[in-house]
Amino acid sequence: MRTNDLIFRTTTSLIAFILLGFSFYLLLAGHNAPGGGFIGGLMTAAAILLMYMAYGFEAIRKIIPVNFKMVIPTGLFIAVLTGIGSFVFDQPFLSQTYGHFHLPILGDVELATAMIFDLGVYLTVVGVTLTIMLTIANDS
Repeated sequence: MRTNDLIFRTTTSLIAFILLGFSFYLLLAGHNAPGGGFIGGLMTAAAILLMYMAYGFEAIRKIIPVNFKMVIPTGLFIAVLTGIGSFVFDQPFLSQTYGHFHLPILGDVELATAMIFDLGVYLTVVGVTLTIMLTIANDS
Protein backbone atom coordinates (compact mmCIF):
# COMPACT_ATOMS: atom_id res chain seq x y z
CA MET A 1 0.00 0.00 0.00
CA ARG A 2 1.46 3.32 -1.05
CA THR A 3 -0.02 6.54 0.26
CA ASN A 4 0.93 10.17 -0.11
CA ASP A 5 -1.41 11.39 2.57
CA LEU A 6 0.59 13.90 4.59
CA ILE A 7 -1.99 14.13 7.39
CA PHE A 8 -2.07 10.34 7.82
CA ARG A 9 1.72 10.11 7.99
CA THR A 10 2.02 13.03 10.41
CA THR A 11 -0.63 11.73 12.79
CA THR A 12 0.80 8.21 12.51
CA SER A 13 4.16 9.44 13.77
CA LEU A 14 2.55 11.06 16.78
CA ILE A 15 0.17 8.19 17.54
CA ALA A 16 2.91 5.54 17.12
CA PHE A 17 5.17 7.48 19.50
CA ILE A 18 2.37 7.64 22.11
CA LEU A 19 1.52 3.94 21.65
CA LEU A 20 5.17 2.90 22.03
CA GLY A 21 5.62 5.05 25.13
CA PHE A 22 2.49 3.67 26.74
CA SER A 23 3.44 0.10 25.81
CA PHE A 24 6.79 0.48 27.57
CA TYR A 25 5.00 1.97 30.57
CA LEU A 26 2.69 -1.05 30.68
CA LEU A 27 5.67 -3.39 30.36
CA LEU A 28 7.49 -1.74 33.25
CA ALA A 29 4.55 -0.88 35.53
CA GLY A 30 2.39 -3.90 34.81
CA HIS A 31 4.72 -6.62 36.05
CA ASN A 32 2.94 -6.73 39.41
CA ALA A 33 -0.47 -5.90 37.95
CA PRO A 34 -2.58 -7.43 35.19
CA GLY A 35 -1.22 -6.70 31.75
CA GLY A 36 2.49 -6.19 31.60
CA GLY A 37 4.24 -8.01 28.80
CA PHE A 38 1.20 -9.24 26.91
CA ILE A 39 -0.72 -6.00 26.48
CA GLY A 40 2.50 -4.02 26.07
CA GLY A 41 3.54 -6.36 23.26
CA LEU A 42 0.18 -5.97 21.55
CA MET A 43 0.44 -2.18 21.73
CA THR A 44 3.97 -2.22 20.31
CA ALA A 45 2.84 -4.46 17.45
CA ALA A 46 -0.10 -2.13 16.77
CA ALA A 47 2.24 0.88 16.64
CA ILE A 48 4.62 -0.84 14.23
CA LEU A 49 1.74 -2.02 12.03
CA LEU A 50 0.39 1.51 11.93
CA MET A 51 3.79 2.71 10.75
CA TYR A 52 3.85 -0.01 8.08
CA MET A 53 0.45 1.20 6.83
CA ALA A 54 1.54 4.82 6.68
CA TYR A 55 5.05 4.52 5.26
CA GLY A 56 5.10 1.16 3.47
CA PHE A 57 7.07 -2.03 3.99
CA GLU A 58 10.36 -0.94 2.44
CA ALA A 59 10.69 2.25 4.48
CA ILE A 60 9.95 0.57 7.82
CA ARG A 61 12.19 -2.42 7.01
CA LYS A 62 15.06 0.07 6.65
CA ILE A 63 14.21 1.69 10.00
CA ILE A 64 13.49 -1.57 11.86
CA PRO A 65 15.74 -4.25 10.28
CA VAL A 66 14.41 -7.01 12.53
CA ASN A 67 13.37 -10.50 11.50
CA PHE A 68 10.30 -10.87 13.69
CA LYS A 69 10.37 -14.63 13.24
CA MET A 70 13.59 -14.63 15.30
CA VAL A 71 12.06 -12.47 18.03
CA ILE A 72 9.62 -15.28 18.91
CA PRO A 73 12.21 -17.88 20.06
CA THR A 74 14.22 -15.16 21.81
CA GLY A 75 11.18 -14.17 23.89
CA LEU A 76 10.28 -17.80 24.61
CA PHE A 77 13.86 -18.52 25.66
CA ILE A 78 13.88 -15.58 28.09
CA ALA A 79 10.50 -16.56 29.57
CA VAL A 80 11.36 -20.25 29.99
CA LEU A 81 14.83 -19.47 31.35
CA THR A 82 13.26 -17.18 33.95
CA GLY A 83 10.90 -19.97 35.03
CA ILE A 84 13.64 -22.58 35.15
CA GLY A 85 15.90 -20.20 37.06
CA SER A 86 13.74 -20.68 40.15
CA PHE A 87 14.88 -24.34 40.28
CA VAL A 88 18.39 -23.10 41.09
CA PHE A 89 17.05 -21.73 44.38
CA ASP A 90 14.98 -24.86 45.09
CA GLN A 91 11.69 -23.06 44.37
CA PRO A 92 8.72 -24.11 42.22
CA PHE A 93 8.66 -23.24 38.51
CA LEU A 94 8.04 -19.52 37.84
CA SER A 95 8.50 -18.49 41.47
CA GLN A 96 9.49 -14.86 41.61
CA THR A 97 11.84 -12.91 43.78
CA TYR A 98 12.86 -9.30 43.91
CA GLY A 99 15.61 -7.13 45.19
CA HIS A 100 16.46 -3.47 45.67
CA PHE A 101 19.42 -2.01 43.83
CA HIS A 102 20.99 1.41 44.01
CA LEU A 103 21.70 2.91 40.60
CA PRO A 104 23.74 6.13 40.31
CA ILE A 105 21.17 8.25 38.48
CA LEU A 106 17.89 6.54 39.37
CA GLY A 107 18.59 5.86 43.04
CA ASP A 108 16.92 2.89 44.76
CA VAL A 109 15.26 0.62 42.17
CA GLU A 110 13.29 -2.60 42.72
CA LEU A 111 13.88 -5.38 40.20
CA ALA A 112 11.65 -8.46 40.16
CA THR A 113 12.19 -11.64 38.18
CA ALA A 114 8.58 -11.25 37.01
CA MET A 115 9.81 -8.27 35.00
CA ILE A 116 12.27 -10.47 33.12
CA PHE A 117 9.50 -12.99 32.44
CA ASP A 118 7.28 -10.17 31.16
CA LEU A 119 10.08 -9.09 28.83
CA GLY A 120 10.06 -12.60 27.34
CA VAL A 121 6.28 -12.50 26.94
CA TYR A 122 6.55 -9.01 25.42
CA LEU A 123 9.07 -10.12 22.80
CA THR A 124 7.08 -13.27 22.00
CA VAL A 125 3.82 -11.35 21.52
CA VAL A 126 5.48 -8.70 19.33
CA GLY A 127 7.15 -11.38 17.21
CA VAL A 128 4.05 -13.54 16.78
CA THR A 129 1.69 -10.65 16.08
CA LEU A 130 3.94 -8.96 13.54
CA THR A 131 4.85 -12.23 11.83
CA ILE A 132 1.19 -13.12 11.36
CA MET A 133 0.08 -9.67 10.26
CA LEU A 134 3.00 -9.03 7.91
CA THR A 135 2.61 -12.47 6.34
CA ILE A 136 -1.05 -11.80 5.69
CA ALA A 137 -0.25 -8.33 4.30
CA ASN A 138 2.44 -9.67 1.96
CA ASP A 139 0.14 -12.39 0.61
CA SER A 140 -2.61 -10.00 -0.41
